This record gives sequence, structure tokens and C-alpha cells, in this order.
Amino acid sequence: MAYLRCVDPIKKSHRDLILKKPLISIGRKEGNDIQLDDALVAPIHANLLKRGAGYALTVVDARNEVYLNGKLVKTGEAKPGDRLLIGRFELTLVEGEPEATTPPVEAAPQPDAMARLIEFSATLMREEDPERLFKKLLEAVVDLTRAEKGFVIILRDGERQLAASHNVGKETLDISRVSDTIIDQVITDRRAVIVSDALSDRRYGRAQSVVDLKLSSVMCVPLLFRNDLIGVLYLGNDAITGLFTERDLSQLQVWASQASLAVHAALLLSELKSSNRNLREQLRRSGQGSIVGSSRPMKNVFRMIKKVAPTDLSVLVLGETGTGKELVARELHQQGDRRSKPFVSINCGAIPENLLESELFGHKKGSFTGAVADKIGKFEAANGGTLFLDEIGEMPMNLQVKLLRVLQERVIERVGELHLRSVDIRVVSATNKDLEEEIREGRFREDLFYRLNEVSLQLPPLRERGEDIHELARFFLTRFAEQYGSRARGFTNEAVVGMLNYYWPGNVRQLENRVKKAVIMSDRALINEEDLGISAAPKRKVQSLEEAAEEFKKTYIREALELNNWNKAQTARDLGVDPRTIFRYIEKFDE
Repeated sequence: MAYLRCVDPIKKSHRDLILKKPLISIGRKEGNDIQLDDALVAPIHANLLKRGAGYALTVVDARNEVYLNGKLVKTGEAKPGDRLLIGRFELTLVEGEPEATTPPVEAAPQPDAMARLIEFSATLMREEDPERLFKKLLEAVVDLTRAEKGFVIILRDGERQLAASHNVGKETLDISRVSDTIIDQVITDRRAVIVSDALSDRRYGRAQSVVDLKLSSVMCVPLLFRNDLIGVLYLGNDAITGLFTERDLSQLQVWASQASLAVHAALLLSELKSSNRNLREQLRRSGQGSIVGSSRPMKNVFRMIKKVAPTDLSVLVLGETGTGKELVARELHQQGDRRSKPFVSINCGAIPENLLESELFGHKKGSFTGAVADKIGKFEAANGGTLFLDEIGEMPMNLQVKLLRVLQERVIERVGELHLRSVDIRVVSATNKDLEEEIREGRFREDLFYRLNEVSLQLPPLRERGEDIHELARFFLTRFAEQYGSRARGFTNEAVVGMLNYYWPGNVRQLENRVKKAVIMSDRALINEEDLGISAAPKRKVQSLEEAAEEFKKTYIREALELNNWNKAQTARDLGVDPRTIFRYIEKFDE
């Protein structure tokens, strides 16, 4: 029988590993016959195959380092008495059976250390300013570990920022005062590193940063919040080698875990305060007047507004309910030459048919029951300015005829009056209906459609606006938090993802209402999915690429047919396809 004596020079301990199998695997990953817990050891590092009195050594990956009796090898023959060096571990092959040993008992944590940890945790949770929090953290851990100096390094947008230092003089913070090599290792593996004698250490002794800084004892631990790496806590002493022990490292990891919670909360609060100060300015720059948005579809809308606003063209704003059609109409007015004149809005679908004519054109006293005085209509009220006709698709046919005459001749006639009155207005209308379909069904006049639709402006649904959803939600949260004195300051990551994935059938109006309710009802600083009512709601359906491509083809062929006045042969020639393809897609239009 043979065994390997595995010596850990850092822990100053050893263990004997009996070789019972003909094939022995060595590596860092659980499941290996011999597990070596070291970042320099690969998940499966090397194999030992029984061969006679010794073992054939094979390195699994050419990049893995194994030293056999001090010589770097990829394959070799290990005999009793030979020594292997893998990572920080030294393994000696011994013939015979290992002596029975009693495992060492680790010392229990000292009561005063536990009390200091509790006091430290309470102090951190009370501190909101990141700079003061980092200072207190370093003071506590330097005192605990007898380190000479300490640093807190924060990761922001992939960049390392030296957030605080302790006992390094009054000079400006300088990230070059720490070892890049050691920090790289901690960031890559997200595991703590302890170095007893950096200049003599096989892993780091040749690193330029270690040589330049003349490092001796170093401990570096990651600051982790859930799965996010916030930064690292780095402690060093350049005068004493072997200062830090595994017990020091274990204690530091416990303290770092506690500190990570407070550091994450403080950084988040600081970021939220900064975002709150800059939000209105950011929204002003990214949006258009009172419209918030910076997505590609909204940028196209802003370009159209900029081009059309200075003209007197009649604009038809199309879009689903709640997409902000009236906001667009107001923006067209504000950016045009009529901005100093009235902007008048009327919802054609919200007023009974028998009263809508009077609302639009006005009436003469006594012209019908209840007409106790002369009244001007919306057209006269908007004289010189802009009239916004919302839900134009709901207008009755008899009024469509009168509206067409007004748009053609720019004169109105009050109900019960024969006198014609001139009006100078710009008309912007809006609908969520397909007016071309309404025309085919005989519910909307084609000549009126062309009068209203000198320029059409299509608003995208909220679900197609990407990051605008989060931007709008923050805008509404800030406004309602101030209005109702709420402590809500932001959204959880899960809520942001949920908002981006939600279908939003009610569009911006629905988002506004959900955020308003959440701000009023929630007692938390961060609003979650449940507060918004989207945790169990149906998510946006994602089509397969094939389905999306098919939908695009149907839409594109329909547009080509309309451009060619539904001449199928010409459309096929324009698209470079067989005419039978066009007929096949026409059959699909009604599916």
C-alpha cells in the first residue's frame, strides 16, 4: 500500500491520503480523489496511474503546472520518496500505511472578537455615507488583524476605483500601492487569498507589483453581495512575514460578508441620490419637451415632430391607447408658429352624438332645449391655434361631412345659426383604430381621412420602447414620491427586469398608474414586482425568428401591393418573386 503525504505550508498542516485505486485524479473540483483547495490548481489538474511500485504522472492540460522533484513536467514516473509540487501543496509518495493521527482542534472564536463583530455590524448599518463607511471598515479590520495598512477597492462599470485607504499617509489615493497580481486573482476566482511572504511566494514572488512594492504579508478578500462582486478588501504589512494566519483570514471573511451588505446599501443609496439630482436634467436632454424617451422608435417620432411642427399640415397621430398621442399633439403645437395661441382638445368618443356638434361648432341661444345662451365651439376657441381631435375614429358619419367642409373651407356654422364664421386653425387628430379598415367597412369617410392624414405619425407601443420603460418609471417615481412624500427611491433589479418583459397592454398610462399606486402603497425604499402588480402578470410574448420573419413578409408585401394599387404582377416584379408568392400571401392576410 502507498499513500501521499500532502503538506499545506500556509496552514502549516499535513494530511495522509491513501492510494486505493489504480487511477487517481487530482484537482480543485469536488469529486477528485485528491482535492486541493487552491486557485492555482485546475478543476482537474493531473492523474496518477498505478504502474509497478510507482505511479505514472500525467498533466491533464498543458497549462497546468506540476513539479516532480523540483522539475516542471507534463508526464513522469513517481516512485516512493518522490515529491510533487501542485499549487501551494507539496505531496510526497510514501510506501506503507500512514500513522494514525488525531486531527487538530481549531480554536473557538474569542468572545471579544465576536462582540467586536456585533458592534462593527451595528455601526456599519447606521452609516449611509460610503466614504465614512469605508473608513470605519478599514479602521476595524486593520486593528483586528494587526495589519500595517488597508485599502477598499470598488468595481464600477468594470473599472477599479480606490475608494478608501488607511495608514498610507495623507497623499492622494493611488491604486498603484496595491498588488495588481493578487487583486486580479481575487477578482477572477472571487476567493480570498493569503500570502505569508510575498517576495518568496512561488505564485506571486516574480510579479512586478510585488517586487516593486516589496510586499511581505498580504490578505485580500472579495466583497460579495449575492452574486455581484462589489470590490475587494486588501490588507498588508511590509515589515513582517507570516503575520496573517488562516484564522485571521477566516475572521476577515466573516467581517467582509457583514460589510458587503452595508457597502452595497450605501453605494446604492449614494447612486440613487445622485440619480435623483440628475434625473430631470437627463430626461430633458433625452426627451422632447414633455415627452420622455430616448429609444430608437421615439427618436424617429421626435424627428417627425421637428419637421412637421413649423408647418400647417394636418397630422394624424396613430397608436394604441395610452401611448401619449395628446402629448405629441401638444408638442406639435409648442414647436410650431402657433405656440402663443390656444391649444384646444376634445375627445370625440367621450361626448354623446347629439351634443358633439354643439361642442365642436357652438350653438345659438334657443336653437335646442337647454341652449339658454350663445356658446362658442372648440373650433372658435382654438382660432389662431391648434385643435386636437382625439378618438377621431369615433366621430359619427353625419358630423364627418360637416368636419370635412370646415377643413376644406375654413368656415364654421353654429347650430341654429345661418351665419358663417371664418376660423384659422391647425388640426391634429388621433385614433387607435385602423381608419383604412374603417373606410372599407363604411364607417369612416375616405375624403375626410385624406384631409386629416396629410402627415401620419405612428407612436410605438411601450413594450417596443426598450429602456424607455425604466426611464419613464423612474420619472413617474420621482414625481409621485415628491407629491405624496413617499420614501420610495428606486426599483429592485427584479422589478426592472419584470417591467422590461411585461406586455403593458395599457402602455404609458398603465405604467404611470402602476408606479403611482406602488409609490403610495409601498413602505419600502425599493419597489418590487409585487408592488407594481406584474409578478404574476402575463409576460410579453416572444415570437420565434421564423414567426417574426413571416410577419414582416406579410406586412412588407401588403405595403408593396398598396404602392402598386394592388397590381399583383407589378408587385411580384418589384419584389423579385414569383406572382404565385404574392397570391399565397394575399390569402394569409385575413388569417
